[in-house]
Amino acid sequence: MKKVSGMLSAIILCAGMLFTVAAYANTSREANYAAAEEAFQAKVIKNIGHGKLVYFAAPMFSASERDYNLKITNLLEEFGYKVFLPQRDGIEAARLDGKTEEELVKMIFPLDVGEVKKADIVFMNIDGRAPDEGACVELGIAYANGKRCYGFKTDPRTVELKLEMNPMISGCMIKIFKNYDSDKMIGELKEYLSKNAL
Repeated sequence: MKKVSGMLSAIILCAGMLFTVAAYANTSREANYAAAEEAFQAKVIKNIGHGKLVYFAAPMFSASERDYNLKITNLLEEFGYKVFLPQRDGIEAARLDGKTEEELVKMIFPLDVGEVKKADIVFMNIDGRAPDEGACVELGIAYANGKRCYGFKTDPRTVELKLEMNPMISGCMIKIFKNYDSDKMIGELKEYLSKNAL
């Protein structure tokens, strides 16, 4: 009985030690992640104003979306930014007509990924209950590659409970321009650009 009791005590002691080591390792890992993320963010912020190549990430499925994308692009270009706007600078719609889904993926994906990686800045439309899926992928690629990311929102819809935006999107952004009046949003962006670099 004494032997069994001693073994049980040893097992409990070992389990306690393992739990303590695991908890410490987890805390240490979280601290390391936080420190690495802080250093990454500092490097991105330090690059503000360096490089003016912009990738414009946005839905472009309706005439109104394309028109608004073009207005924002024109404004950025007025301030000296060189913008890649997929609806204007990507593969022409005529070349996409009649293609299979596999052919479309092979044409569009490498072009857009390449342009995101070439850019200094990603400027993203985050309108909608959930932002455009393709734009979210482009944002993720940009963030992972140390690009400066900005967003704009002109509508109040959201799916996040008690949050205006998914933290995995807003967390990538240096700044989000927001005004539910789309014309006023352009005015605010213009004023910001007249005083600040992206």
